[in-house]
Amino acid sequence: MPIGVVALAAVLFVLVSLLGGGEVGMPAWAETVAAMAAVVSLLAAVFPLPVRRRQEAGEGGAAGGAGPPPVRRDLRRDSWGWFAVAAACWLAGSVAGAVSPGLLDTSSGALSLADLFYLAAIAALTTGFIVPVQLPRDVGTWVRYIADTYVCVAALFVFGWVAEFGTLYHLSGESPAEFVLELLYPLVGIVLLWGALPFVLGAARPYRPGVWTAYLALTAFVIADVVSMAVRLRGDAAPVGDIGDAARVAGLLALGLAPWITPPPRGDEPAAEDAEFDGGLPRGRMIGPGIAPAAVGAAAAIFVAGHSLTGSRGMEPVVSLIAGSAVLVMLARLAGLQRENDGLRRAVGAGEEHFRALAESINDLVLICDLNGVVQYVSDKAHRTYEHVPDDLLGRSVTEFIHPEDLPHVEEVYGEFLTTDRPALRISCRVRAADGTWLPTESTVSRYTSSRVLITTRDLSEQAALQRQVTHLTFHDGLTGLPNRAYFEERVHEVVGREPSPETVAVLFVDLDGFTAVNDSAGHAAGDQVLAQAARRLRSAVQADDTVARWGGDEFAVLVENSDEARSIVELAERLLRVLTAEPYRAGEREVVLSASIGIAFADDPPSGDSERRSGAELIRNGDLAMARAKELGGGRVEVYAAHMHTDVVRRLELGADLQRALAEEQFALEFQPVVELDTSRVTGVEALVRWWRGSESVPPQDFIRPAEESGLMITLGDWVLRQACRQVARWRAESWQVDLSVNFTARQIAAPRFVESVAQVLEETGLPPQALTVEVTEAVLVEDAGQTVERLSALRELGVRLAIDDFGTGYASLAHLGRLPVDVIKIDPSFVAGLGRDETRTLLTRAIVRLGHDLGLTVVAEGIERPEQLELLRQMNCPRGQGFLVARPMAPGPAESLLRTNLTTVQDTVPDDSGEPGVRLPGSALSPG
Repeated sequence: MPIGVVALAAVLFVLVSLLGGGEVGMPAWAETVAAMAAVVSLLAAVFPLPVRRRQEAGEGGAAGGAGPPPVRRDLRRDSWGWFAVAAACWLAGSVAGAVSPGLLDTSSGALSLADLFYLAAIAALTTGFIVPVQLPRDVGTWVRYIADTYVCVAALFVFGWVAEFGTLYHLSGESPAEFVLELLYPLVGIVLLWGALPFVLGAARPYRPGVWTAYLALTAFVIADVVSMAVRLRGDAAPVGDIGDAARVAGLLALGLAPWITPPPRGDEPAAEDAEFDGGLPRGRMIGPGIAPAAVGAAAAIFVAGHSLTGSRGMEPVVSLIAGSAVLVMLARLAGLQRENDGLRRAVGAGEEHFRALAESINDLVLICDLNGVVQYVSDKAHRTYEHVPDDLLGRSVTEFIHPEDLPHVEEVYGEFLTTDRPALRISCRVRAADGTWLPTESTVSRYTSSRVLITTRDLSEQAALQRQVTHLTFHDGLTGLPNRAYFEERVHEVVGREPSPETVAVLFVDLDGFTAVNDSAGHAAGDQVLAQAARRLRSAVQADDTVARWGGDEFAVLVENSDEARSIVELAERLLRVLTAEPYRAGEREVVLSASIGIAFADDPPSGDSERRSGAELIRNGDLAMARAKELGGGRVEVYAAHMHTDVVRRLELGADLQRALAEEQFALEFQPVVELDTSRVTGVEALVRWWRGSESVPPQDFIRPAEESGLMITLGDWVLRQACRQVARWRAESWQVDLSVNFTARQIAAPRFVESVAQVLEETGLPPQALTVEVTEAVLVEDAGQTVERLSALRELGVRLAIDDFGTGYASLAHLGRLPVDVIKIDPSFVAGLGRDETRTLLTRAIVRLGHDLGLTVVAEGIERPEQLELLRQMNCPRGQGFLVARPMAPGPAESLLRTNLTTVQDTVPDDSGEPGVRLPGSALSPG
């Protein structure tokens, strides 16, 4: 709308001028309309209409999404406000001029009211140029500004006096004071025109179109004043719409259009390079006119010199005075510039020296090159690091020293750098030293001048070597030098993730059996020596492209990538087993013989015929499971992974979790299996057996005892069994039933801290006499860590607790421990009893065990009596005691108490009758493994 108002005013002026709308009122009326249009346009820019405010708020809210944008100061509106003041003053002056025509009141020799409004308008217009600019705070800048402005104004005045003002002065016949008033408008206009130029030149980029439009308006006003003064002093008749009036109207219209040249700036609009910020919006700075004063002064001097040579009159004193003062100011200004140049030259020299000193002091190579990469400066680091003579590098291109493989990439990124505004570029490449070696480097390229670049190059040889060392330490074992677990896992994932190939891929896990004993007996240094020997044996027994790694502890892993068939991998495992066990290992001052357990897992699972390729994690897991299975079976063997191994492990883990919950929910129960005298059928004791009822399902002991042992829950479960059994048997003994208690203990329970103290505490709390408790241990428990086990069992024996060896005859250490440990009872393994009457060898062995017990004064108990002929043969062998399903099954505390109350001594006949059927048997509630 404001643009339309200004355009309509211009059209009306042109139409009225063409139609001849009056000889007197027409110019003032047109100027008044143009001034009014400018005022309306500028006020509309300073105070936006409500519709425009809503549009700006809507745009800000849509952009931010959180209501109207924050209010920020728009410096352009400050300028437009002063421009509006200038237009309003011009409007007031035009109205006053229409009422009282004439620029000067010649009768009084003073300015009229209209003239005062016009001068105020020019001053306000100039102020509008200064408002959006950051003014300098140092005095020197203002002195230079005043000097430059004075020189330009003086030169223009001399030029104007010689060209026109001198002639007008003689024609007017006025006194110098009166003629100065005539020159007031032109002089003030010229001063303001040159004074505003530095602020116009330094306007921020978003403000420049409107500022330059307003500056053109100021120029039009100055031209109009000069033309009007010349026409008036020459006495010519001023036609309607002369060039002066047209210039004023054009200036007013241009002033009104100034705010609408560009849209209002946004709050996120970036500032120009020469702008500062004020409240988030750019702010300009004052820029000197440069060589303009000297150029204008020189042009004025040439013009004056030419006029002096060709003119009829000499120079006026005022010209000489002003010209001379301008020359003096110019000379002073040149002297100041000379001092500034000397200071800058010294600063540049000092900067060069500082640059060279800095370049020589840092560890990086410093180069200055042209845009084509030709070396113009090189620091001494070129000789110290790369052994190049610096002078030999000058004039040569840096591309001569870059590795051919890195050169294409370097040229590509450097070309992109030159075409963009990026301040710096970082490049990694290899650089050739004087001896021909290629050194890894990292270079930073930055712009030094418009035609040169600065390159700093750092030698990364030490960092690369350190990186290689760190990488080696990260992926290799420090003891054996083999790849470590991290490298092996990464390699397995890489090989398994490749495209399927005809070759068979497999992993072998190797564990040294009995290695813990080496550390315990000979020390960890000797153990490390054994591991290093094992690693060398493994590495020498595999192909060069196979990967041998130390998995951890005494475990190793082998990745076979290119085998023809599965059979060859199994043969490799057997060869590794022979290599590891064939010769003794040197462990310090002694030699040790170790066996090994090896597990094999195939990526394609060829044994099962499954064509689906396993993942790397599954392959490693399966190999470890196969190795663990080989150790479970006694070690010294090779096992190939089968699916049931993983199923068994998962089942044991699930059982471990269920055991934890079963302990908390008290899902366990005790059953007691009687032990009787075979001759009298009298019950002499009971063996406590734990049962797990998971809901309505009974879990066999052989299924949960081992998971409980592996998970560590056996200690808690064993304490509960011992406490409950002792409490029950103590109650029976309190009722005068002389019955003993037998409880089985595992290796984990015996090795637990305060084992002896906990057993003694349970006996004290329950009131069971120590001699009524028999601790049963298997021969395997005595073999594992025999020293500590024998020591703790002997401590129990000193408390009065009786000791029994369970499953006697199945271990090689039985007789040895009979000599070391004060045993009270030996229990014949059910496998011997099962062969009575059917296997002559087992019958002879059973008879020998019974005779051995008699000779050593030990109580012998036969386990697993299930047939009448077994009972009869044991009686014939004079075996004192026995237990089994034929005698009595395991039973809950209630039935067991009934049995004890009646006792088997009331049973008259427990041997088979003529029909072959046994006599009285009390059925138990569940089968028992022992």
